[in-house]
Amino acid sequence: MKKEKSCGALVTRENGKTEILLLKHVNGGHFSFPKGHVEKGESEEETALREIYEESGLTVELDTGFRHVVTYSPAPDVIKDVVYFRAVTDNDKLHIQKEEITEAVWVPLESAEQYVTYDNDRDLITELIKYLKAK
Repeated sequence: MKKEKSCGALVTRENGKTEILLLKHVNGGHFSFPKGHVEKGESEEETALREIYEESGLTVELDTGFRHVVTYSPAPDVIKDVVYFRAVTDNDKLHIQKEEITEAVWVPLESAEQYVTYDNDRDLITELIKYLKAK
């Protein structure tokens, strides 16, 4: 069994209300969060920051108090762990990576679940809402 690891984040901003960044991926055409493979020698945090910047052009502050791991099988004989953090930005100048992303949208956090395709992503949004309410 081959193991893969990626890291990313649920990127939020305050715009009168909490909004979350969703990226529409070329591969599969679904909305999700910025993420990507860990490169040799990178920490989880470094990978998340790099991937956010590469895919969206945003610089962010990572909140490692929110850390969730999603495990799934993207292909036969492959198990993938994706580590998600929360990230915060006050920058709204998006510059998407056209090779991987077709669209980027900011949506209110409370209605973000209706945009995502996968249950894992809906669960992450629910966990983030709980996390923010507890802060």
